[in-house]
Amino acid sequence: MFDQINGLPVHVLVLHAAVVFVPLLALGAVVYALVPRWRPRMGWALGILAIAAPVATFVAMESGEKLYDRLLGQGMSGPGKEILDDHMGYGGRTFWFTLALGVVSLVMVVLTWRRGSGRLPLAGEVGGAVVLIVLAALSGYYVYQTGDSGATAVWGTY
Repeated sequence: MFDQINGLPVHVLVLHAAVVFVPLLALGAVVYALVPRWRPRMGWALGILAIAAPVATFVAMESGEKLYDRLLGQGMSGPGKEILDDHMGYGGRTFWFTLALGVVSLVMVVLTWRRGSGRLPLAGEVGGAVVLIVLAALSGYYVYQTGDSGATAVWGTY
């Protein structure tokens, strides 16, 4: 399922969804955390991104593992394999941080929606904002590192 579509690796077809959705989720989470007056208007979008980004990273990760296995089966080794090993490590971290960001974003949307005002008690506001911002930064960092190491593996010299 995650291997090929019409002879093309699924990974090269789906990785761009993660490259788009993860930064959008990170940006949306930061705005949601820092601008409470926008929450009623953007909660639905953050909720969709909180689901789409982890799903996209999961599909990219699984299809990347299939592509990696195919390349190893074709005899890939040496520096190229080392770069792909780093790439896979970054991809795994991207998935877990994006999943955490998605879950916390959904929790914040539900909690603020249920209160009606879009605001939480001060401890909830500060705590939620800190967690969202930290997870957004980590997700953004790792999606960048994943993409950069993947691009190096494909286009760089090694």
